[in-house]
Amino acid sequence: MADAVRWVLLVGAGGFARETAEAVRALAGARLLGHLDDDPARYGTVVDGAPVLGPTADAAGYPQAELVVCTGSPRDFESRRRIVERLALPRDRYGVVLHPAASVASTASVGRGTVLLAGAVVTAAAAIGDHVAVMPQVVITHDDVVEDFCTIAAGVRLGGGVRLSRGAYVGSGALVREGVTVGPGALVGMGAVVTRDVPAGEVWVGNPARRLR
Repeated sequence: MADAVRWVLLVGAGGFARETAEAVRALAGARLLGHLDDDPARYGTVVDGAPVLGPTADAAGYPQAELVVCTGSPRDFESRRRIVERLALPRDRYGVVLHPAASVASTASVGRGTVLLAGAVVTAAAAIGDHVAVMPQVVITHDDVVEDFCTIAAGVRLGGGVRLSRGAYVGSGALVREGVTVGPGALVGMGAVVTRDVPAGEVWVGNPARRLR
């Protein structure tokens, strides 16, 4: 008997959601049901071939689909957390999207609702939480811990034993030294070189990275 089709429904219809849609299309056995989005102007439109079916509140009405929340930017990187908390759905309603061109070690773990795009590499015993966005060409190395709702932008490199605390954002091309902790809700700017711990809620930029605000 043929394997069952895995349906995926994306919450959001912006850039990250469009990239995730392409990852879903690349997965054998997966089918993209469409998008949900809270912009009424998008309802009934088609984004890169996938329909926008309605608002995020409709998510519970698609029990046949795995949900993945695909929102967040440096301007509002807590949006995934807010949406997940508002939906209040069981954890097992959320799927995982691992692009076939991503590499995940057998000793690593990846949580529900998490996306790894093409070229991402996760090595030995790394642990990635729920609803994490891992953009292309990110390297997460041995014993790293990436907590729930983090965003890791394209080209980031994490040294061994790094911890990204809940909801942290690491901008494109940033380097984080081994053993460093980035605090909850902190933002590391594009191209930053982080050599020491970043406190919760702060914005750090530069090389070496320093507190901006």
